[in-house]
Amino acid sequence: MKKTLKTCALHNYREIPQIAKLSDEMLEAIEIVGRVLPFKSNNYVVDELIDWNNIETDPIFTLTFPRKEMLEKKHYNAIKKMLDNGASKAEIDKKVLDIRLSLNPNPAGQESNVPMLGDIRLKGIQHKYPETVLFFPSQGQTCHAYCTFCFRWPQFSGMSGLKFAMKEIGLLLKYLLLKKKVTDILFTGGDPMTMSANVLAAYIEPLLQPEFNHIRTIRIGTKSLTYWPYRYLTDEDSDELIALFEKIVLAGKNLSIQAHFNHPVELSTEAVQKAIARIRRTGTQIRTQSPLLKNINDKPELWSTMWRKQVDLGCIPYYMFVARDTGAKAYFEIPLDRCWMIFRRAYNKVSGLCRTVRGPSMSDHPGKIQILGVREIGGEKVYILSFLQARHPSWVGIPFFAHYDPKATWFSHLKPAFGHQKFFFQTDNWKERITTPFDFE
Repeated sequence: MKKTLKTCALHNYREIPQIAKLSDEMLEAIEIVGRVLPFKSNNYVVDELIDWNNIETDPIFTLTFPRKEMLEKKHYNAIKKMLDNGASKAEIDKKVLDIRLSLNPNPAGQESNVPMLGDIRLKGIQHKYPETVLFFPSQGQTCHAYCTFCFRWPQFSGMSGLKFAMKEIGLLLKYLLLKKKVTDILFTGGDPMTMSANVLAAYIEPLLQPEFNHIRTIRIGTKSLTYWPYRYLTDEDSDELIALFEKIVLAGKNLSIQAHFNHPVELSTEAVQKAIARIRRTGTQIRTQSPLLKNINDKPELWSTMWRKQVDLGCIPYYMFVARDTGAKAYFEIPLDRCWMIFRRAYNKVSGLCRTVRGPSMSDHPGKIQILGVREIGGEKVYILSFLQARHPSWVGIPFFAHYDPKATWFSHLKPAFGHQKFFFQTDNWKERITTPFDFE
């Protein structure tokens, strides 16, 4: 039976029949938090993933529906008071913007990753690491449903000055022709799989021409396998989409779907399993990744189960991330030592084929920083860290040490160990000096 996509957002979520199960307090939270952080869900998530009999603890409900604790109390109370007092839309919008700007809407210095093409600032491109370019097609800057932890929430919340997007494929192609060391391009968002197959093809097919032989891998970052697997099964252009995947692979490119799975239940439906199988028959790889999230997946057995199931379905576990320091992070964040403990215990429970996963990793301004462990060295308890990727390639793979802090949840909370004033990669002006990795040739 064909499944039709039906979405719900803040203005019409009360039309969902299951909403009658929610308490008045939960309904109020959706109304208030949803004004600050974007909210959107759909009938697949509502009907097939959420356990409406256990809403208080259901991970997928928490993953998609706002909860009161996702905003600081002072921010929550400020919006509630304005609504209760009948404040005007303009007044509420101004307060919402002030709150959003306080939530670190541009984490890890993403603006530093935007390159230039002559005098043109390529706002829809990020180029942080020499080999990989990120492209934000303007038609794909939405999702089938929004994750409450999303670090790119400004893409969906009307903050146009902070939005990364570009419609002009010509500028991307000109840039890539100048950057022969780029081997990978990642289409991201938002979710490129919200675009029609013919629009996606218009972006990708030019990259199959001989002048782009240096582009070896095309990646597509997407949550569609979790939130709308019918994109690959019964959508009107699903056959065209699968044909596009086949064309990319036959052209000799490595096509990799960077799939976001946050909990084992997202792998449990017949639809997602059929969608994975259909994608893999084209020769496309599926690599999986997720942040580690309190209230969602903060138990080792959930990760080991998820990795094992992913391998069973032919996917490749790729990354465990630390939740980024933005948006509702306070609700989801986990101390770094516990992140490492969860990773290690999950890693110990699976076979070598599942151990392709890397983590826990923090995508911060200098690069992807992996927590390798916590040890006592020379009488000092320390975090052992290393770059999986870095703004400067020479930093990658060098172990370095941070003083142990049991409350730290992000790299910015850490101090160098053993009395050092700076980490090995830092100079007095390192952020200013290493801000254009796209110039490394």
